[in-house]
Amino acid sequence: MVDDHKRQNQPPAFELYSTLGCHLCEEAARLVHDVLPVDGITVVEVDIAYDEQLMAEYGQRIPVLRRRHDGLELGWPFTRDDVRWLKQAAQDP
Repeated sequence: MVDDHKRQNQPPAFELYSTLGCHLCEEAARLVHDVLPVDGITVVEVDIAYDEQLMAEYGQRIPVLRRRHDGLELGWPFTRDDVRWLKQAAQDP
């Protein structure tokens, strides 16, 4: 995933909730990476295994792509077009 948010000292625009060993999460990460970095959007992958609250909320739903500024989520399965829509909706006034 893109990690430019550290250099810009800003939180990432999107979070991808996943965990190690989840083949669907790996597929989702590849798909998200194909769409978002090209447009300069920053994404951070969050492993839910290290947070009990995240595990309770997302354990049965991962992978989930969440837009930080309003909490809008895409649950798996999602497509490249879905990710593009989420990105575009974030930029619309």
